[in-house]
Amino acid sequence: MATTTISSKFQVVIPKEVRDKLHLTPSQRLQVVEKGGVITLVPEVPLKSLKGALKGMSTKDIREKKDRV
Repeated sequence: MATTTISSKFQVVIPKEVRDKLHLTPSQRLQVVEKGGVITLVPEVPLKSLKGALKGMSTKDIREKKDRV
C-alpha cells in the first residue's frame, strides 16, 4: 500500500507506482470525493475517450423523453 504526506501547503504527491498504474499525467484533473471521512481521488475522463463505449448496446425498449412519466 502506497502512502503519502500532506505538505505545509496542503499538497499531496501521488506515489509513482499509482501514477504509473492509472496512467496519470501532469495537469490531469482529479475529482475529490469525501464520504464518511474517506477521501477518494477520481481521475476525470474526457468525454471523447468514451466514444464507442456503448457500441452494440441494445436500443430495444428505450423510451423517448416525451414517453417518460
